[in-house]
Amino acid sequence: MVGVFFNEVSDGLQLRLKLTPKAKKTAINAIMEEADGTVVLKLSVTAAPEKGKANAALIKFLSKEWKLAKSDMELTAGELSRHKTLLLKGEPSVLKQRLIDWMKQNNV
Repeated sequence: MVGVFFNEVSDGLQLRLKLTPKAKKTAINAIMEEADGTVVLKLSVTAAPEKGKANAALIKFLSKEWKLAKSDMELTAGELSRHKTLLLKGEPSVLKQRLIDWMKQNNV
């Protein structure tokens, strides 16, 4: 079984993501373990990786998927990389439960 792609921090949840830009569709593909053992949420977006378009599409998509305000999401690392760290701002225990419920509902 693959582990979790997020961990609690003082001001929310820190998520480890792997993004594929210029894909056929915007989607959450899987939770996967990288070769180094890091667990990531693998996503794809149709936007091109130029001028922040793919990052903006990522935040817009996750905001809608998880019913969170875009202002409560902050890309903290990986702006120019496929590997990204996203901070979900809020009460860690509430956000954690929301993600766990989402994973169960979507069989992720």
